[in-house]
Amino acid sequence: MSQTEGARLFREAWISGVNQHFPGEPKPGYVTPWDDTPQWEREAAGSVFDQVCQFIEISSGHTSRLSREQKSRFVATCWTAQMFKHFEDPKPGYVADWPDLPSWQQETDADIFEAIEKALG
Repeated sequence: MSQTEGARLFREAWISGVNQHFPGEPKPGYVTPWDDTPQWEREAAGSVFDQVCQFIEISSGHTSRLSREQKSRFVATCWTAQMFKHFEDPKPGYVADWPDLPSWQQETDADIFEAIEKALG
């Protein structure tokens, strides 16, 4: 799967997770379709997709034995690094540590990891 395809998969898993886990009506930016997603966000999604793929590969697929929390933490940490890459002074919510993220976001990050696992077979 190409990085662009992976980035789209990441974005689609994010939107699906937000729609499932967000309490109430999500902000429009949370569910912006791929074609309207800003370039920096596409690049960040592709980078995190690649990091998850590499993690799964070097673990010989044994990431399936990780807890949802561990999977979520990995995605969140990778995403935080991308925020520091793309923004000189990111908003605190963009770089919050995993325990400080809302539960809907923790669950969505776990969903993203599992969607990538599934796509890789």
